[in-house]
Parts: sequence; structure tokens; C-alpha cells
Amino acid sequence: MRHAIVCLDDEIIIVEAMRQELRERFGKRFLYETALSADEARDVLSGLVEDGITVILIISDWLMPGMKGDEFLAEVRARYPGLNAIMVTGQADEDAIERVLSEGLACRIVRKPWKADELTRAVESCLGERDAARGCGDGA
Repeated sequence: MRHAIVCLDDEIIIVEAMRQELRERFGKRFLYETALSADEARDVLSGLVEDGITVILIISDWLMPGMKGDEFLAEVRARYPGLNAIMVTGQADEDAIERVLSEGLACRIVRKPWKADELTRAVESCLGERDAARGCGDGA
């Protein structure tokens, strides 16, 4: 069974940096998909599910045109209850961060600009939680 990680940010340089860091750390263990908007991310998620690919993690920016990351993650959680997420932000207010964590919308918050291994450590942590919970992430 194939597994995927989806990276969402409205800046292409950011999603490409995410994808590159993940590939360097995890190699061919996962598919790495990117999206530049919430709408595109919805399409990517749906397409992966239709293709029988399990999405195990979504990494989402907070400040994006049209929809904030916490709103998007709430929507994703409603549709795919077991899907783990990381929110990446350089500008989220403390209320948004508190909401994301208290409502379980993301397992980690990574602040921009992140250090070289900060993102991959957050991913490893979320994947460890997924494995420990067994079944977490199987909703996508």
C-alpha cells in the first residue's frame, strides 16, 4: 500500500522546500504531493483517496488567501477524522495556535522559518503518534 504526505502553502518555494526536506529524510518511503491553495489540497486529497493511496499526514500553512490553515485543518479533520496534520506558520496568532492544538487539528506546530531538521522531526513525531494510535490516518 502506498502512503502520501501532502504539503500545502500558497508559496511554491515553501512547498518545494518541504518536499525536498521530506524526500531527503524519508526517501521513497512516501509519495510527496503539494498544493498551493485549500481548493487544490482538497482535490489532491480526493485524488489520492480515489487512487487507493493512504494519506498519512498533511502539512499546512496557516496564512493563505481564501482560508486560514486552522479552518482548513478543521474541514480536513471533519472529512478524514484520523488524518494527522502539522501546521506551519510564521504569522498565526496565539488563539489560532491554541485552537489547532486544543481541538486536535494538528499534532505539531512548526514556526517559519524552521531549522533544517525541525520539520522532519515534527513529521517523525506525528508518524510515531499515528503508529501508536494505530488506525490514525486511515480515514484518508
